[in-house]
Amino acid sequence: MAEELKVLDRACLKIYELTMGACAASGGSRKKILKVGGQSAMPFLFEEGEIPHAPLIAAEVSDIVEDDCPFVLKNALKGLTDKPVDWAVEMMGEAGADLICLKLQGTHPDFGNKTSKEAVELVEGLLKKVETPLIVLGSGQADKDNDVLSAVSEATKGERLLFGDVVQENYKTLTAACIADGHNIIAESPIDVNIAKQLNILISDIGLPLDRIVINPTIGALGYGLEYAYSIMERARNAALAGDKMLAMPFICFVGQEAWRAKEAKVSESEWPGSGNADTRGIMWEVVTALAMLQAGADILTMRHPQAIRIVKKAIEDLMKR
Repeated sequence: MAEELKVLDRACLKIYELTMGACAASGGSRKKILKVGGQSAMPFLFEEGEIPHAPLIAAEVSDIVEDDCPFVLKNALKGLTDKPVDWAVEMMGEAGADLICLKLQGTHPDFGNKTSKEAVELVEGLLKKVETPLIVLGSGQADKDNDVLSAVSEATKGERLLFGDVVQENYKTLTAACIADGHNIIAESPIDVNIAKQLNILISDIGLPLDRIVINPTIGALGYGLEYAYSIMERARNAALAGDKMLAMPFICFVGQEAWRAKEAKVSESEWPGSGNADTRGIMWEVVTALAMLQAGADILTMRHPQAIRIVKKAIEDLMKR
């Protein structure tokens, strides 16, 4: 009897399973429904528990491309950077991404100040071209994001998209929109287990179910805090599997964003003599960062370079072989 209770107790210690996307029967239009989480063991330790879903790769697409975008990325994207819908289709096809992470950077007051209407039109256009759900990010300007993301949330009601990011100082408006429109939310915390937990509590207190929250632990890339980010994610995941429900959410890691910020990933060989081929170096900077985050417990990786996505996609397939 004691052994049966022990097994039953362990079965309850799982990461929440989060569903992205809704089909027509559920009020959406997605042909592919994606799930993450649900595991009862640390990453890829199949003999220790259940790992029902493979980590997903979301290709980062932006409505504008900033001037400091690395030349390696611009070359790889073949002139698609001013056509976000075509860019997304290419990343889903050739690169093999599982879904798209659309960043509405152009809505920022300093980067174009695009309107909510323009953002809604872009998201609706993208939903017509891809079969999967989307991750939709704001520009990082709180007041504008509250306006833009709330409008996009309402326009895509029932699609069960993933919206982000909310932080401890600004979470109520977008959380309320996601509750009303049936979406999921990304909760961002500054590499701190306690803040991550507190934000999840605040979000759930408003009324959003715990199985509709994803944690963004704000990782660092290779050479820029990777080890510390790894340790924080590992602590949070261990706590979740030990029974802390307020940390038992899937992780999203913005690998592409962080990796391509690194000086070593984007400078040319002429600027850094002896550093080797810049194309290969940048790709591998993103790949190594992504692989480390997978081992730390990442459920969703957002990535930028098509070749890096292909390499990590193959690595995930290999790691998921029981």
